[in-house]
Amino acid sequence: MPKDNADAAAMQARGETISVDLCVIGAGSGGLSVAAAAAAFGQRVVLIEKHKMGGDCLNYGCVPSKALIAAANRAHAMRTSRKFGIAPVEPNIDARAVHDHVKGVIAAIAPNDSVERFTGMGVRVITAAGKFIDRSTVMAGEHRITARRFVIATGSSPDVPPIPGLADVPYLTNETIFDNTTRLPHLIIIGGGPIGMELAQAHRRLGSNVTVLEGAKALAKDDPELTAFVLKRLRDEGVDIREGALVQSVSGGHGKITVTIKTESGTESVEGSHLLVAAGRKPNMADLGLEAAGIAFEKRGITVNAGLVTTNAKVFAIGDVIGGLQFTHVANDHAGIVIRRALFRLSAKTTGRPIPWVTFTDPELAHVGMTEAEARAKHGKINVLRWPYHENDRAQTEHETEGHVKVVVSTRGHILGATIVGAHAGELIQMWALALSQGLKIKAMTEWISPYPTLSEINKRAAFRYFATAPGNPVARKIIAWLAKLG
Repeated sequence: MPKDNADAAAMQARGETISVDLCVIGAGSGGLSVAAAAAAFGQRVVLIEKHKMGGDCLNYGCVPSKALIAAANRAHAMRTSRKFGIAPVEPNIDARAVHDHVKGVIAAIAPNDSVERFTGMGVRVITAAGKFIDRSTVMAGEHRITARRFVIATGSSPDVPPIPGLADVPYLTNETIFDNTTRLPHLIIIGGGPIGMELAQAHRRLGSNVTVLEGAKALAKDDPELTAFVLKRLRDEGVDIREGALVQSVSGGHGKITVTIKTESGTESVEGSHLLVAAGRKPNMADLGLEAAGIAFEKRGITVNAGLVTTNAKVFAIGDVIGGLQFTHVANDHAGIVIRRALFRLSAKTTGRPIPWVTFTDPELAHVGMTEAEARAKHGKINVLRWPYHENDRAQTEHETEGHVKVVVSTRGHILGATIVGAHAGELIQMWALALSQGLKIKAMTEWISPYPTLSEINKRAAFRYFATAPGNPVARKIIAWLAKLG
Protein backbone atom coordinates (compact mmCIF):
# COMPACT_ATOMS: atom_id res chain seq x y z
CA MET A 1 0.00 0.00 0.00
CA PRO A 2 1.43 3.45 -0.93
CA LYS A 3 2.52 5.56 2.04
CA ASP A 4 -0.18 8.26 1.50
CA ASN A 5 -2.94 5.64 1.43
CA ALA A 6 -1.47 3.90 4.45
CA ASP A 7 -1.38 7.17 6.41
CA ALA A 8 -4.99 7.94 5.44
CA ALA A 9 -6.09 4.44 6.47
CA ALA A 10 -4.34 4.80 9.81
CA MET A 11 -6.05 8.14 10.47
CA GLN A 12 -9.42 6.70 9.56
CA ALA A 13 -8.89 3.81 11.93
CA ARG A 14 -8.27 6.02 14.96
CA GLY A 15 -10.22 9.15 14.05
CA GLU A 16 -13.78 10.43 14.13
CA THR A 17 -16.12 10.27 11.16
CA ILE A 18 -18.26 13.38 10.69
CA SER A 19 -21.16 13.60 8.23
CA VAL A 20 -22.44 17.09 7.44
CA ASP A 21 -24.30 19.07 4.82
CA LEU A 22 -21.38 21.34 3.96
CA CYS A 23 -17.63 21.09 4.46
CA VAL A 24 -15.59 24.27 3.88
CA ILE A 25 -11.81 24.09 3.52
CA GLY A 26 -10.25 27.46 4.32
CA ALA A 27 -11.33 30.12 6.83
CA GLY A 28 -10.54 33.23 4.85
CA SER A 29 -13.19 35.76 3.89
CA GLY A 30 -14.93 33.53 1.34
CA GLY A 31 -14.92 30.40 3.46
CA LEU A 32 -16.15 32.22 6.55
CA SER A 33 -18.99 33.79 4.58
CA VAL A 34 -20.14 30.43 3.24
CA ALA A 35 -19.93 28.77 6.65
CA ALA A 36 -21.78 31.56 8.46
CA ALA A 37 -24.60 31.74 5.91
CA ALA A 38 -25.06 27.97 5.71
CA ALA A 39 -25.16 27.64 9.51
CA ALA A 40 -27.69 30.48 9.73
CA PHE A 41 -30.00 28.46 7.46
CA GLY A 42 -29.74 25.42 9.74
CA GLN A 43 -27.16 23.44 7.77
CA ARG A 44 -24.64 21.18 9.47
CA VAL A 45 -21.28 22.74 8.66
CA VAL A 46 -17.64 21.79 9.18
CA LEU A 47 -15.01 24.50 8.67
CA ILE A 48 -11.39 23.42 8.28
CA GLU A 49 -8.47 25.82 8.72
CA LYS A 50 -4.83 24.80 9.16
CA HIS A 51 -3.47 28.24 10.02
CA LYS A 52 -5.13 31.51 11.09
CA MET A 53 -8.85 32.24 11.08
CA GLY A 54 -9.59 35.19 8.82
CA GLY A 55 -7.03 34.11 6.26
CA ASP A 56 -4.81 36.44 4.27
CA CYS A 57 -7.15 39.45 4.30
CA LEU A 58 -7.28 39.79 8.07
CA ASN A 59 -3.78 38.70 8.95
CA TYR A 60 -1.51 39.69 6.05
CA GLY A 61 -3.47 41.60 3.42
CA CYS A 62 -6.31 44.11 3.34
CA VAL A 63 -6.56 44.85 7.06
CA PRO A 64 -2.90 45.33 8.03
CA SER A 65 -2.02 47.14 4.81
CA LYS A 66 -4.86 49.64 5.21
CA ALA A 67 -3.95 50.13 8.88
CA LEU A 68 -0.36 50.86 7.87
CA ILE A 69 -1.54 53.23 5.14
CA ALA A 70 -3.73 55.06 7.67
CA ALA A 71 -0.71 55.66 9.91
CA ALA A 72 1.37 56.81 6.95
CA ASN A 73 -1.35 59.24 5.85
CA ARG A 74 -1.37 60.84 9.31
CA ALA A 75 2.38 61.40 9.06
CA HIS A 76 1.96 62.90 5.59
CA ALA A 77 -0.78 65.23 6.82
CA MET A 78 1.54 66.58 9.50
CA ARG A 79 4.18 67.41 6.88
CA THR A 80 1.74 69.05 4.45
CA SER A 81 -0.50 71.17 6.68
CA ARG A 82 0.86 74.57 5.57
CA LYS A 83 -1.83 74.98 2.88
CA PHE A 84 -4.42 75.00 5.69
CA GLY A 85 -2.61 77.73 7.63
CA ILE A 86 -1.13 75.24 10.08
CA ALA A 87 2.64 75.06 10.57
CA PRO A 88 3.92 71.74 9.27
CA VAL A 89 6.07 69.52 11.46
CA GLU A 90 8.21 66.49 10.78
CA PRO A 91 6.51 63.68 12.72
CA ASN A 92 8.42 61.58 15.22
CA ILE A 93 7.56 58.11 13.96
CA ASP A 94 7.78 55.23 16.41
CA ALA A 95 8.01 52.12 14.21
CA ARG A 96 7.13 49.79 17.06
CA ALA A 97 4.06 51.85 17.93
CA VAL A 98 3.00 51.79 14.27
CA HIS A 99 3.43 48.00 14.36
CA ASP A 100 1.30 47.85 17.51
CA HIS A 101 -1.38 49.97 15.82
CA VAL A 102 -1.50 47.54 12.89
CA LYS A 103 -1.68 44.51 15.16
CA GLY A 104 -4.30 46.25 17.30
CA VAL A 105 -6.57 46.72 14.29
CA ILE A 106 -6.20 43.03 13.45
CA ALA A 107 -6.99 42.11 17.06
CA ALA A 108 -10.09 44.33 17.05
CA ILE A 109 -11.50 42.56 13.99
CA ALA A 110 -10.31 39.04 14.83
CA PRO A 111 -13.22 38.14 17.17
CA ASN A 112 -15.59 38.37 14.19
CA ASP A 113 -13.57 35.59 12.51
CA SER A 114 -12.71 33.55 15.59
CA VAL A 115 -13.17 29.86 16.28
CA GLU A 116 -15.33 30.78 19.28
CA ARG A 117 -17.71 32.90 17.23
CA PHE A 118 -18.20 30.27 14.57
CA THR A 119 -18.56 27.51 17.13
CA GLY A 120 -21.27 29.65 18.70
CA MET A 121 -23.03 29.74 15.34
CA GLY A 122 -23.11 25.96 15.31
CA VAL A 123 -20.18 25.48 12.93
CA ARG A 124 -17.80 22.63 13.73
CA VAL A 125 -14.32 24.16 13.39
CA ILE A 126 -11.35 21.84 12.88
CA THR A 127 -7.88 23.34 13.13
CA ALA A 128 -5.92 21.09 10.80
CA ALA A 129 -5.00 20.72 7.15
CA GLY A 130 -7.78 19.37 4.97
CA LYS A 131 -7.14 16.86 2.20
CA PHE A 132 -9.43 14.88 -0.09
CA ILE A 133 -8.87 11.13 0.05
CA ASP A 134 -11.56 10.36 -2.50
CA ARG A 135 -14.33 12.18 -4.39
CA SER A 136 -16.57 12.60 -1.33
CA THR A 137 -14.29 12.44 1.73
CA VAL A 138 -11.86 14.86 3.36
CA MET A 139 -9.37 14.05 6.08
CA ALA A 140 -8.49 16.81 8.58
CA GLY A 141 -6.18 15.73 11.34
CA GLU A 142 -7.76 12.56 12.68
CA HIS A 143 -11.22 13.52 11.43
CA ARG A 144 -12.86 11.95 8.40
CA ILE A 145 -15.49 14.28 6.91
CA THR A 146 -18.17 13.33 4.42
CA ALA A 147 -20.56 15.97 3.12
CA ARG A 148 -23.25 16.61 0.54
CA ARG A 149 -21.22 19.55 -0.74
CA PHE A 150 -17.66 20.78 -0.28
CA VAL A 151 -16.23 24.28 -0.77
CA ILE A 152 -12.53 24.88 -1.39
CA ALA A 153 -11.65 28.39 -0.20
CA THR A 154 -7.94 28.10 0.50
CA GLY A 155 -6.97 31.45 -1.01
CA SER A 156 -3.53 32.38 -2.32
CA SER A 157 -0.04 33.19 -1.10
CA PRO A 158 2.88 35.31 -2.33
CA ASP A 159 4.40 34.08 -5.57
CA VAL A 160 8.15 34.25 -5.15
CA PRO A 161 9.84 34.25 -8.59
CA PRO A 162 12.94 32.09 -9.20
CA ILE A 163 15.41 34.97 -9.13
CA PRO A 164 19.05 33.83 -8.87
CA GLY A 165 20.31 34.41 -5.33
CA LEU A 166 16.94 35.25 -3.81
CA ALA A 167 16.75 32.08 -1.73
CA ASP A 168 20.06 32.99 -0.08
CA VAL A 169 19.14 36.48 1.15
CA PRO A 170 16.57 37.67 3.70
CA TYR A 171 13.46 39.04 2.03
CA LEU A 172 9.98 40.11 3.04
CA THR A 173 6.55 39.34 1.61
CA ASN A 174 3.12 40.62 2.62
CA GLU A 175 3.06 37.71 5.12
CA THR A 176 6.09 39.02 7.03
CA ILE A 177 6.44 42.76 6.46
CA PHE A 178 3.75 43.66 9.00
CA ASP A 179 5.80 42.01 11.74
CA ASN A 180 8.47 44.69 11.32
CA THR A 181 9.07 46.88 14.38
CA THR A 182 11.90 49.12 13.14
CA ARG A 183 12.24 51.76 10.45
CA LEU A 184 13.44 50.30 7.17
CA PRO A 185 16.22 52.64 5.95
CA HIS A 186 15.92 51.71 2.27
CA LEU A 187 13.22 49.30 1.12
CA ILE A 188 13.56 47.77 -2.34
CA ILE A 189 10.28 46.41 -3.71
CA ILE A 190 10.16 43.91 -6.55
CA GLY A 191 6.79 44.41 -8.23
CA GLY A 192 4.88 47.54 -9.23
CA GLY A 193 1.34 46.22 -8.85
CA PRO A 194 -1.22 47.46 -6.30
CA ILE A 195 0.43 45.76 -3.31
CA GLY A 196 3.86 47.06 -4.22
CA MET A 197 2.70 50.62 -4.85
CA GLU A 198 0.55 50.84 -1.72
CA LEU A 199 3.37 49.63 0.51
CA ALA A 200 5.90 51.80 -1.32
CA GLN A 201 4.01 55.01 -0.55
CA ALA A 202 3.20 53.95 3.01
CA HIS A 203 6.82 53.22 3.88
CA ARG A 204 8.04 56.39 2.18
CA ARG A 205 5.61 58.45 4.27
CA LEU A 206 6.81 56.60 7.38
CA GLY A 207 10.40 57.69 6.73
CA SER A 208 11.96 55.01 4.53
CA ASN A 209 13.72 55.49 1.23
CA VAL A 210 11.91 53.30 -1.29
CA THR A 211 12.83 51.92 -4.72
CA VAL A 212 10.27 50.01 -6.80
CA LEU A 213 11.49 47.67 -9.55
CA GLU A 214 8.88 46.72 -12.15
CA GLY A 215 9.73 44.63 -15.20
CA ALA A 216 6.96 46.13 -17.33
CA LYS A 217 4.61 49.03 -16.44
CA ALA A 218 3.60 49.95 -12.91
CA LEU A 219 -0.12 49.50 -12.18
CA ALA A 220 -0.42 47.98 -15.63
CA LYS A 221 -3.96 46.62 -15.30
CA ASP A 222 -5.45 50.11 -14.92
CA ASP A 223 -6.04 52.92 -17.42
CA PRO A 224 -2.65 54.62 -18.03
CA GLU A 225 -4.35 58.03 -18.28
CA LEU A 226 -5.30 57.76 -14.62
CA THR A 227 -2.38 55.76 -13.28
CA ALA A 228 -0.21 58.68 -14.37
CA PHE A 229 -1.67 60.74 -11.48
CA VAL A 230 -0.70 58.06 -8.95
CA LEU A 231 2.80 57.50 -10.29
CA LYS A 232 3.51 61.23 -10.42
CA ARG A 233 2.41 61.68 -6.80
CA LEU A 234 4.57 58.81 -5.60
CA ARG A 235 7.58 60.10 -7.51
CA ASP A 236 6.98 63.62 -6.18
CA GLU A 237 7.04 62.17 -2.67
CA GLY A 238 10.40 60.57 -3.35
CA VAL A 239 9.56 57.00 -4.34
CA ASP A 240 12.02 55.83 -7.00
CA ILE A 241 9.86 53.88 -9.49
CA ARG A 242 11.85 52.10 -12.19
CA GLU A 243 9.71 50.60 -14.94
CA GLY A 244 11.12 48.20 -17.51
CA ALA A 245 13.60 47.02 -14.87
CA LEU A 246 14.13 43.27 -15.19
CA VAL A 247 15.60 41.74 -12.05
CA GLN A 248 18.62 39.57 -12.88
CA SER A 249 19.88 38.53 -9.46
CA VAL A 250 19.87 39.32 -5.75
CA SER A 251 22.76 39.17 -3.28
CA GLY A 252 23.79 40.41 0.14
CA GLY A 253 22.63 39.86 3.68
CA HIS A 254 20.92 41.52 6.65
CA GLY A 255 20.93 45.29 6.25
CA LYS A 256 22.57 45.32 2.83
CA ILE A 257 20.77 43.89 -0.19
CA THR A 258 21.93 44.32 -3.78
CA VAL A 259 19.54 43.78 -6.69
CA THR A 260 20.99 43.63 -10.19
CA ILE A 261 18.61 44.84 -12.89
CA LYS A 262 18.62 45.10 -16.65
CA THR A 263 17.07 48.12 -18.36
CA GLU A 264 17.22 49.71 -21.79
CA SER A 265 20.32 51.53 -20.60
CA GLY A 266 22.11 48.34 -19.60
CA THR A 267 22.83 46.47 -16.36
CA GLU A 268 23.02 48.24 -13.02
CA SER A 269 22.77 47.54 -9.30
CA VAL A 270 20.38 48.89 -6.68
CA GLU A 271 21.40 48.73 -3.03
CA GLY A 272 19.06 48.84 -0.07
CA SER A 273 18.66 47.64 3.48
CA HIS A 274 15.57 45.46 3.00
CA LEU A 275 13.82 43.65 0.16
CA LEU A 276 10.07 43.14 -0.32
CA VAL A 277 8.89 40.68 -2.97
CA ALA A 278 5.46 41.74 -4.27
CA ALA A 279 5.50 40.02 -7.64
CA GLY A 280 2.04 38.49 -7.64
CA ARG A 281 0.23 35.63 -5.94
CA LYS A 282 -0.30 31.93 -6.49
CA PRO A 283 -3.32 29.78 -5.57
CA ASN A 284 -3.01 27.53 -2.51
CA MET A 285 -3.63 24.10 -4.05
CA ALA A 286 -0.78 21.98 -2.71
CA ASP A 287 -1.64 18.96 -0.54
CA LEU A 288 -5.40 19.27 -1.07
CA GLY A 289 -5.66 15.85 -2.72
CA LEU A 290 -7.31 17.33 -5.79
CA GLU A 291 -6.39 14.36 -7.97
CA ALA A 292 -8.02 11.95 -5.53
CA ALA A 293 -11.20 14.02 -5.66
CA GLY A 294 -11.25 14.20 -9.45
CA ILE A 295 -10.82 17.97 -9.42
CA ALA A 296 -9.06 19.51 -12.43
CA PHE A 297 -6.62 22.37 -11.92
CA GLU A 298 -3.98 24.40 -13.71
CA LYS A 299 -1.10 26.54 -12.53
CA ARG A 300 -3.43 29.56 -12.39
CA GLY A 301 -5.93 27.79 -10.14
CA ILE A 302 -8.70 25.21 -9.77
CA THR A 303 -10.93 24.83 -12.82
CA VAL A 304 -14.57 25.84 -12.24
CA ASN A 305 -17.58 26.64 -14.39
CA ALA A 306 -19.67 29.84 -14.22
CA GLY A 307 -21.44 28.42 -11.17
CA LEU A 308 -18.11 27.84 -9.37
CA VAL A 309 -18.51 24.06 -9.57
CA THR A 310 -15.33 22.03 -10.12
CA THR A 311 -15.03 18.93 -12.26
CA ASN A 312 -16.32 17.09 -9.18
CA ALA A 313 -20.02 18.04 -9.04
CA LYS A 314 -20.02 17.85 -5.22
CA VAL A 315 -17.24 20.42 -4.88
CA PHE A 316 -17.26 24.21 -5.30
CA ALA A 317 -14.12 26.37 -5.37
CA ILE A 318 -14.16 30.10 -4.67
CA GLY A 319 -11.91 33.14 -4.29
CA ASP A 320 -8.21 33.34 -5.02
CA VAL A 321 -7.74 29.59 -5.42
CA ILE A 322 -9.53 29.67 -8.80
CA GLY A 323 -7.38 32.50 -10.18
CA GLY A 324 -8.96 35.52 -11.82
CA LEU A 325 -9.43 38.73 -9.84
CA GLN A 326 -7.99 38.10 -6.39
CA PHE A 327 -9.92 40.39 -4.07
CA THR A 328 -11.71 39.84 -0.78
CA HIS A 329 -14.96 41.21 -2.18
CA VAL A 330 -14.75 38.74 -5.07
CA ALA A 331 -14.43 35.85 -2.61
CA ASN A 332 -17.43 37.16 -0.67
CA ASP A 333 -19.44 37.45 -3.88
CA HIS A 334 -18.49 33.88 -4.74
CA ALA A 335 -19.71 32.82 -1.30
CA GLY A 336 -23.14 34.25 -2.06
CA ILE A 337 -23.28 32.37 -5.35
CA VAL A 338 -22.40 29.09 -3.62
CA ILE A 339 -25.07 29.58 -0.97
CA ARG A 340 -27.74 30.29 -3.58
CA ARG A 341 -26.74 27.23 -5.58
CA ALA A 342 -26.03 24.76 -2.76
CA LEU A 343 -28.94 25.64 -0.47
CA PHE A 344 -31.62 26.97 -2.79
CA ARG A 345 -30.66 25.25 -6.06
CA LEU A 346 -30.74 28.60 -7.88
CA SER A 347 -28.77 29.10 -11.09
CA ALA A 348 -26.50 31.84 -9.74
CA LYS A 349 -23.42 32.49 -11.87
CA THR A 350 -20.34 34.68 -11.92
CA THR A 351 -20.94 35.87 -15.49
CA GLY A 352 -22.18 39.41 -16.06
CA ARG A 353 -21.20 40.64 -12.59
CA PRO A 354 -19.06 43.82 -12.79
CA ILE A 355 -16.23 43.67 -10.28
CA PRO A 356 -14.82 46.96 -8.99
CA TRP A 357 -11.34 47.28 -7.56
CA VAL A 358 -9.39 49.95 -5.71
CA THR A 359 -5.70 50.65 -5.27
CA PHE A 360 -5.40 52.44 -1.93
CA THR A 361 -2.58 54.80 -2.78
CA ASP A 362 -2.98 58.55 -2.34
CA PRO A 363 -4.63 59.49 -4.63
CA GLU A 364 -6.79 56.38 -4.72
CA LEU A 365 -7.34 54.62 -8.03
CA ALA A 366 -10.65 52.83 -8.59
CA HIS A 367 -12.18 51.04 -11.56
CA VAL A 368 -15.23 49.03 -12.64
CA GLY A 369 -16.30 47.66 -16.02
CA MET A 370 -14.40 48.30 -19.24
CA THR A 371 -11.46 50.60 -19.74
CA GLU A 372 -11.49 52.99 -22.69
CA ALA A 373 -9.22 50.66 -24.68
CA GLU A 374 -11.41 47.64 -24.00
CA ALA A 375 -14.57 49.54 -24.90
CA ARG A 376 -13.13 50.81 -28.20
CA ALA A 377 -11.97 47.31 -29.09
CA LYS A 378 -15.43 45.87 -28.52
CA HIS A 379 -17.78 48.70 -29.53
CA GLY A 380 -15.77 50.89 -31.88
CA LYS A 381 -17.26 54.34 -31.46
CA ILE A 382 -17.86 55.36 -27.84
CA ASN A 383 -18.22 58.46 -25.69
CA VAL A 384 -15.64 59.26 -23.02
CA LEU A 385 -16.88 61.55 -20.24
CA ARG A 386 -14.55 63.28 -17.80
CA TRP A 387 -14.86 65.68 -14.90
CA PRO A 388 -11.91 67.00 -12.87
CA TYR A 389 -11.66 67.18 -9.10
CA HIS A 390 -10.55 70.80 -9.26
CA GLU A 391 -14.03 71.76 -10.51
CA ASN A 392 -15.58 70.36 -7.32
CA ASP A 393 -16.10 72.74 -4.41
CA ARG A 394 -15.61 70.13 -1.69
CA ALA A 395 -12.32 69.06 -3.26
CA GLN A 396 -11.21 72.70 -3.17
CA THR A 397 -12.01 73.02 0.54
CA GLU A 398 -9.94 69.92 1.27
CA HIS A 399 -7.12 70.86 -1.15
CA GLU A 400 -7.72 67.48 -2.83
CA THR A 401 -7.93 68.78 -6.39
CA GLU A 402 -5.75 66.25 -8.23
CA GLY A 403 -7.52 63.65 -10.33
CA HIS A 404 -10.69 63.13 -12.31
CA VAL A 405 -13.50 60.72 -13.07
CA LYS A 406 -13.55 59.05 -16.47
CA VAL A 407 -16.66 57.26 -17.72
CA VAL A 408 -16.95 55.20 -20.88
CA VAL A 409 -20.42 55.19 -22.50
CA SER A 410 -21.82 53.68 -25.69
CA THR A 411 -23.26 55.96 -28.35
CA ARG A 412 -26.73 54.97 -27.10
CA GLY A 413 -25.98 55.93 -23.51
CA HIS A 414 -25.16 52.55 -22.00
CA ILE A 415 -22.56 52.79 -19.24
CA LEU A 416 -19.62 50.54 -20.10
CA GLY A 417 -17.10 51.37 -17.41
CA ALA A 418 -15.68 53.99 -15.08
CA THR A 419 -12.30 54.82 -13.58
CA ILE A 420 -11.64 57.41 -10.89
CA VAL A 421 -8.35 58.73 -9.58
CA GLY A 422 -8.48 61.09 -6.63
CA ALA A 423 -9.51 61.41 -3.02
CA HIS A 424 -11.99 58.74 -1.87
CA ALA A 425 -12.13 57.18 -5.33
CA GLY A 426 -12.91 53.83 -3.70
CA GLU A 427 -16.13 55.27 -2.30
CA LEU A 428 -17.09 57.20 -5.43
CA ILE A 429 -16.70 54.18 -7.75
CA GLN A 430 -19.50 52.35 -5.99
CA MET A 431 -22.19 54.43 -7.70
CA TRP A 432 -20.86 53.32 -11.07
CA ALA A 433 -20.64 49.70 -9.89
CA LEU A 434 -24.31 49.86 -8.89
CA ALA A 435 -25.25 51.47 -12.20
CA LEU A 436 -23.44 48.77 -14.17
CA SER A 437 -24.91 45.95 -12.09
CA GLN A 438 -28.43 47.27 -12.72
CA GLY A 439 -27.91 48.04 -16.40
CA LEU A 440 -28.62 51.76 -15.93
CA LYS A 441 -28.05 54.23 -18.75
CA ILE A 442 -26.10 57.43 -18.28
CA LYS A 443 -29.30 59.48 -18.00
CA ALA A 444 -30.04 57.80 -14.66
CA MET A 445 -26.78 59.18 -13.28
CA THR A 446 -28.04 62.74 -13.82
CA GLU A 447 -31.40 62.31 -12.09
CA TRP A 448 -30.42 62.03 -8.44
CA ILE A 449 -29.93 65.02 -6.12
CA SER A 450 -26.41 65.26 -4.79
CA PRO A 451 -25.94 67.03 -1.43
CA TYR A 452 -23.71 70.10 -1.63
CA PRO A 453 -20.79 70.23 -1.16
CA THR A 454 -19.76 66.62 -1.61
CA LEU A 455 -17.27 64.80 -3.79
CA SER A 456 -20.10 62.68 -5.21
CA GLU A 457 -21.12 65.66 -7.34
CA ILE A 458 -18.14 64.75 -9.53
CA ASN A 459 -19.98 61.65 -10.71
CA LYS A 460 -23.09 63.64 -11.61
CA ARG A 461 -21.15 66.32 -13.44
CA ALA A 462 -19.34 63.68 -15.47
CA ALA A 463 -22.67 62.11 -16.43
CA PHE A 464 -24.02 65.48 -17.61
CA ARG A 465 -21.14 65.68 -20.08
CA TYR A 466 -23.01 63.13 -22.20
CA PHE A 467 -25.62 65.81 -22.87
CA ALA A 468 -23.16 68.70 -23.15
CA THR A 469 -23.91 69.38 -26.81
CA ALA A 470 -27.68 69.65 -26.30
CA PRO A 471 -27.74 73.45 -25.68
CA GLY A 472 -26.06 74.04 -29.04
CA ASN A 473 -28.32 71.68 -30.97
CA PRO A 474 -30.17 73.84 -33.57
CA VAL A 475 -33.31 71.68 -33.38
CA ALA A 476 -33.47 72.00 -29.61
CA ARG A 477 -32.93 75.76 -29.82
CA LYS A 478 -35.76 76.15 -32.37
CA ILE A 479 -38.15 74.16 -30.17
CA ILE A 480 -37.32 76.31 -27.14
CA ALA A 481 -37.77 79.49 -29.18
CA TRP A 482 -41.15 78.27 -30.44
CA LEU A 483 -42.28 77.34 -26.90
CA ALA A 484 -41.22 80.82 -25.69
CA LYS A 485 -43.67 82.44 -28.14
CA LEU A 486 -46.51 80.64 -26.35
CA GLY A 487 -45.90 82.82 -23.35
